[in-house]
Amino acid sequence: MAKKHILLVEDEEDILALMHYNLMREGFRVSLAMTGEEGLAAIREDPPDLVVLDLMLPNMDGLEVCRVIKSTPEYRNLAVVMVTARGEEADVVAGLELGADDYVTKPFSPRILIARIRAVLRRREEHPPVTDETAVIHVDGLVIHPGRNQVLIDGQPVELTFTEFRVLHFLASRPGWVFTRYQIVNAVRGDDYSVTDRAVDVQIVGLRKKLGNYGKYIETVRGVGYRFKD
Repeated sequence: MAKKHILLVEDEEDILALMHYNLMREGFRVSLAMTGEEGLAAIREDPPDLVVLDLMLPNMDGLEVCRVIKSTPEYRNLAVVMVTARGEEADVVAGLELGADDYVTKPFSPRILIARIRAVLRRREEHPPVTDETAVIHVDGLVIHPGRNQVLIDGQPVELTFTEFRVLHFLASRPGWVFTRYQIVNAVRGDDYSVTDRAVDVQIVGLRKKLGNYGKYIETVRGVGYRFKD
C-alpha cells in the first residue's frame, strides 16, 4: 500500500522539524513548505492526501491558502488540518467554513497531531459525505430516511420538525466532520430564512431530547459548532 502523502505548511522551523520527524517515523511520506506560496506550489507539483496548514504564515496567511485550495476544482477535495494558536476561535470557525476538516491548537503534542491526521484520513475513506440525498442512513438502531422525511429508533418513529430533521440529516450524513452554526444554517434553511445560527442551538437541544440515548451522537465542539459522532 502506498504511503499517505502529507504536506506540512509551517513557518516555524523547530515546529516544522518536529512534525516532519514524527510523521516520517509513523510511515507517512512528507513534503515541507514554509510559506503559503510554497505550499500552493507544492500542491500543484505533487498533490498530497492531506495538508497540515498553519494559519499564521507570513505574507499569504493560512486562511487565504485554504481559500485557494477549496476554490480550485482539482484541489478542493484535499483534506486540510489547520494549526492555530490557542484562543483563535474566530480563525478556526473561518477555516472550517472554508472547508477545512479539523484543527489542532498550539502547543500540541505530536501524538495529538498524528491522531487527528489519521482520524481525518480514516473518516474520508470510511465515511465520505453522502452525495445521494435520498440515501437511508443507519446508525445502530437509528434510521434516517430522507425520502420519507422519517426517523426511526429501534423501529419506532420519532416526531421531528422539518428543520430538526434537516439538521440531523445534514450532520449524520457527514459523521465526524465539524460544522459551524453558520454552515448548518446555510445547509438546512432552504427557503426558511427564520433559521439563525443561535436557533441552531435550540434545534440541537430539541433533537438530543427527542433522540434519547442517540442524542449523544450529536457532539458539541466548544467555540466552533457541532458534529455527529463517527
